[in-house]
Amino acid sequence: MKINFYQKLLKITSFIVLSTIIFACSELKNERVTQPEIKQSGNSAIAKNSIEKPAWNNIDIQTLVGHSDAIWSVAINPQQNLIATASEDNTIKLWNSETGKLVSTLTGHTKGVLSVSFSPDGERLASSSKEGIIKIWQVETGKNIRTINASEKAVRSLTYTSDGKKIVNSDWANDIKIWDAETGDLVRTLKGHEGGVFAIAVSPDDKIIASVSKDKTIKLWNLKTGELINSFVGHEDNIRTVAFSPIPPAPPFNKGGIIATGSVDKTIKLWDVETGNLINTLSDHSQYINSVNFSSDGTILVSAAEDKTIKLWDINKGEVIRTLSASNAGINSVIFAKSDRVIISGSAANDNKLRIWENK
Repeated sequence: MKINFYQKLLKITSFIVLSTIIFACSELKNERVTQPEIKQSGNSAIAKNSIEKPAWNNIDIQTLVGHSDAIWSVAINPQQNLIATASEDNTIKLWNSETGKLVSTLTGHTKGVLSVSFSPDGERLASSSKEGIIKIWQVETGKNIRTINASEKAVRSLTYTSDGKKIVNSDWANDIKIWDAETGDLVRTLKGHEGGVFAIAVSPDDKIIASVSKDKTIKLWNLKTGELINSFVGHEDNIRTVAFSPIPPAPPFNKGGIIATGSVDKTIKLWDVETGNLINTLSDHSQYINSVNFSSDGTILVSAAEDKTIKLWDINKGEVIRTLSASNAGINSVIFAKSDRVIISGSAANDNKLRIWENK
């Protein structure tokens, strides 16, 4: 009787142990299936399958035709639902961002128009060109109200400051210039680059100018005093584009904010504004980068490249969320619009089209 009791107890114990082993093996198998693959990218570990389902799933594209040569720059005027495009065909075109219809064509430049920027109130448009000229236009009438002889060489890029009081430009004479937006008077010239300055960007608080150049350097300047704050390197070739994050980023980025730069070396780099330290390198384009811009919350970066693609990047993970492709040529300029639900892009020669990508 006592033996039978111990035999039953042994059977029950064995069953419990066997069940525990089977359950543990099952859990281990599941863990092997669901555990994300981790790869190292820059300073952060990235879980490849931890990215949420991309928001840009259902996309409508409007393709707007009108320019006869490359579109170098695009800008948005939300107050009047206008898109401005600057083209190698010497013209600026204004398009209705809702209907896609051409509103007007601004003529007056005698060489290719390289950059356009709306004033913050949307009432004026600044443009720059290969002839070294900046023109200020009244948006409502299309009238050219001021012409500035800005440089002996091409004025590669320009932008209004967020308060609308100044215009900042870069040129092929290796300089950055600051202008009084109302009078057209030169406020200051910033010298320090040893090659043509491809692009400039102004921080959201109007305190810092970032410039990138053929000399492969990124320079940060005090907008008020013109003092050089920092100069740093990291790209292996010419740097063609730069953008500030619109808001202070979340940790692990520092409170000074971040800038993104795109280069002929086919990479995008993220930099800490406060220290100049490299945060991450984004690599997926197969040809050089022409344009980068942040979403309004700073979490997504959009890039355009000579490889005919637009890519959206998750800044925190350093991974591509979506690749957009429709152009028959390289894409020169790309921006977000309408609370980041719209992307506007302008294409190079052999395509010459403006595209509006809308997230439905």
